[in-house]
Amino acid sequence: MRYAYGLTSALLIGGATISLVTGQPAGAQVAQNDDSRIQTTVPRAGAPASFADLTEQLAPAVVNISTRQRVEVQSANPFAGTPFEGLFGDRRGGGQPTTREGQSLGSGFIISADGYVVTNNHVVTPQGNGTVEEITVTMPDGAEYEAELVGKDADSDLAVLKISRGEPFPFVKFGDSASARAGDWVVAIGNPFGLGGTVTSGIISSVLRTAGAGAYDRFIQTDAAINRGNSGGPLFDMQGNVIGINNAILSPSGGSVGVGFAIPADTAAPIVERLRRGETIERGYLGVGIGPVTDDFAAALGLPRNRGEVVQSVVDDEAAARAGIEPGDVVIAVNGRDVTPDQTLSFLVANVKPGTTIPITLIRDGQRRTVNVTVGTRPSAEELRESQMFSEDDAEDQMNAPLDGNEFLAQKLGLGAVAINPAIARQLGVSADTRGLAIAAVNPNSDAARKGIQRRDIILSANYQTVTSTEQLESIVREAEEEGREAIVLRIQRIRGPAGYVAVRIQ
Repeated sequence: MRYAYGLTSALLIGGATISLVTGQPAGAQVAQNDDSRIQTTVPRAGAPASFADLTEQLAPAVVNISTRQRVEVQSANPFAGTPFEGLFGDRRGGGQPTTREGQSLGSGFIISADGYVVTNNHVVTPQGNGTVEEITVTMPDGAEYEAELVGKDADSDLAVLKISRGEPFPFVKFGDSASARAGDWVVAIGNPFGLGGTVTSGIISSVLRTAGAGAYDRFIQTDAAINRGNSGGPLFDMQGNVIGINNAILSPSGGSVGVGFAIPADTAAPIVERLRRGETIERGYLGVGIGPVTDDFAAALGLPRNRGEVVQSVVDDEAAARAGIEPGDVVIAVNGRDVTPDQTLSFLVANVKPGTTIPITLIRDGQRRTVNVTVGTRPSAEELRESQMFSEDDAEDQMNAPLDGNEFLAQKLGLGAVAINPAIARQLGVSADTRGLAIAAVNPNSDAARKGIQRRDIILSANYQTVTSTEQLESIVREAEEEGREAIVLRIQRIRGPAGYVAVRIQ
C-alpha cells in the first residue's frame, strides 16, 4: 500500500508481527465468488442489511503475506565528530556495511484452486539494499505455506505467488471493473497493521483517478478503510468479484482518512495472467518526455484546455523520433483515443503491444496532423531513470555576466538574460556552439520563478522561434501581447535534465 500526500508517496507495508486467525467455513474448496452461492446471500440491487454472509464466503480466500528479508545497512560511527572518528570506519562517519533482518506484512488473495496468489509487488520486494529470503502465506485458519515468487511487475505493482498442498484452495475471481460506478458498495478484506481477517466496507468514490504514479496510473478510489498492511488485498463488489487490488491511500496522517486507491481488475487481470504463465511484461514506448497542457500553455497557443500533452523532448532512434514527432508537438490522440488528464499519453501507449503501428494525432505550428508510429518496447524503470540523467557535471557557478538591462523583459517575464557566447557556454558547462539566452536573474515573485525557472537555465526558443538575443525575445513577447495572448511558451534547457517547454505568463 502506498501513502500519497501532496506529490509524495510511500509504500504501505504493515510493520506488525502478529496476524489474527479467523475461521473457514465448510465447503471452501470451491470458487468463493460462485454466482449460484452469491445470489443466495446478496440482493442484486443495493447493499445487504449485513456484509456478514458475503464476508464469510469470501474471507477464506484472502491471505496474509509476510517476508523475511536480509537488509544491508551502513553502521554508524560512534566516534563521529571527535578526534577518534578515523579509528572507526571511514572519515565520513560511516562504518563497515552490516546486515540486519527485516520483514514486511501485506495482504493477498488466491485466484485458483491450485494455489496461485495475487498481491502487490512492493509487498514482496525488499526496500533499499536487501534480498527477500522467504515469503510466507498465512491462511485465515492459521495454516502457513512457504510461497514461490512466480513473477512480478514493478510498473503495475503486481506480483504472483504460488503455494501448494494436497487439497484444493478456496479462491476468488476477478470481476469487471469497467462496469463499476461511483456510489457502488464495495468490501475490502486484508491485513492492516498485521490484524489479519479485517473487513471494511464503503463505496466507490471515483472509477478513474490518477495520482502521478506512472504508466499505469489509473485507480478506483474508495472510502472503505484501508491502511498499512492492506497492500495487495482484494476490493470486492456485491457479487463477490475482485474489482480492485488495494494499493495506496491519500493521507496527511499515515492512516486512513477515507481516500483509498485500488488497481482496477481490468488493468490487473491480464498482467496477472501473463505473470502466472511466466511471461515478461512488455509495454509500448514512444521515447518522449511529456508535460501537461496547462491553462497558460493553452492560452499561449490557443489550444483547448484539458486536452493533450506537450512533447518536451524526443529520444534519438526511438519510436517517436523515427516517426518524425518533434519537441513542441502537442499530442491530442493515440489510436483514436483522446489524450486527457484521466487518460494520459503514457497510459495509452503503454497498453499498446510493442511492434504495433498506430496513428497519433498532434498539433504542430497550429496545424493538426496525424503520424503513424510503430511502438517500441518500454525500458525498465531503472533504465529510464538513467537515461533521463543530465550528462554534464555540476560546475561551480561562475556566470558573473551582468544583466542585459532589458527592462521590458524584466517587467513582462521577470527575467534578466544574456546572449550565450563561448565564454558563458564554458561557465554553464555546455557546448561552445550552444545558442540561446542564459538566464542571469529571476524575479522571485514572477510566474517564471513559480514555474521553476532559475538562474543558469538557458532559453532556447520562444513560441517555437529560436532566440539568440534579448531583442528577439522582446519582439516575440510584444507580438504575443498584440495577439491577445496571456503567456508565451519558452523552451528551457535546465541545469540538469532534458530541455522542456514552459508556458510563462506575461505580466
